Amino acid sequence: MTRLGATALAAVLLIGTTVFPAVSQTLRLEGPLIQGGLLIGHTDPGSVVTVDGTETQVSRGGLFAIGLGRDAPSTVKVRVATTDGSTTARDLKIERRRYDIQRIDGLPKKQVAPSAEDLKRIGDDSRRIAAVRADASALTDFAGGFAWPLAGRLSGVFGSQRILNGEPRRPHAGVDVAAPQGTPVKAPADGVVALTHGDMFFTGKTLMIDHGHGLNSVYAHMSAIEVEQGQRVLKGQIIGRVGATGRATGPHLHWGVSLFDIALDPALLAGSMTPPVP
Repeated sequence: MTRLGATALAAVLLIGTTVFPAVSQTLRLEGPLIQGGLLIGHTDPGSVVTVDGTETQVSRGGLFAIGLGRDAPSTVKVRVATTDGSTTARDLKIERRRYDIQRIDGLPKKQVAPSAEDLKRIGDDSRRIAAVRADASALTDFAGGFAWPLAGRLSGVFGSQRILNGEPRRPHAGVDVAAPQGTPVKAPADGVVALTHGDMFFTGKTLMIDHGHGLNSVYAHMSAIEVEQGQRVLKGQIIGRVGATGRATGPHLHWGVSLFDIALDPALLAGSMTPPVP
């Protein structure tokens, strides 16, 4: 079992991208077999792919994605049925992780125990985000690789659980990168802007990008959003600026990546940060 905190993250980044030998020409997988990882699959066009019995989207060219969530089971079964009637099955052994617990005290009471009015805002925000995450576009930008949207001190890691004013919260579904106010935030991969919002309760100025097949990324707490909903963006393009909007204790970017509602570890997708920041 692997324990990952801010000080141990470098060990995971050394995993990089692993290419697993194909059982046959009908199934090839790339990516780390660890909780929080993303696997990119390649198969014959027209094949039907199931992951633990659930059919997953396959592009015309045979690309598909598998998300290994924070608490993914130790074994994941992938099955491919090709157009000629043959099948290929593979049991993937998934490495488990342990996660840090972080305590933050002194937050305003209304942000830890929101009022009825705030709860309505939170509900509206959640529905907007859920609608984006439920969409499965035909884009295949997720297969083009990811880079860090900025360089900075890693102040929050994937999977950690926060205790706010003594109350446990949901596990952290992304990474936090601390950087000065106004630092440019760049698109880590190609995609289409699926949501922009100027003032969400928790995440402030919030942006989401669709990378295809239900794989999307979210950028929170920004001071400015510099793209529009529906706009296509390219890897490395400036999409916003670091800020401290919403519930934030200082300027930083929250970056999350998910496959539908399965949160993934952005650090596993992006690899080592360049330039490295202590």
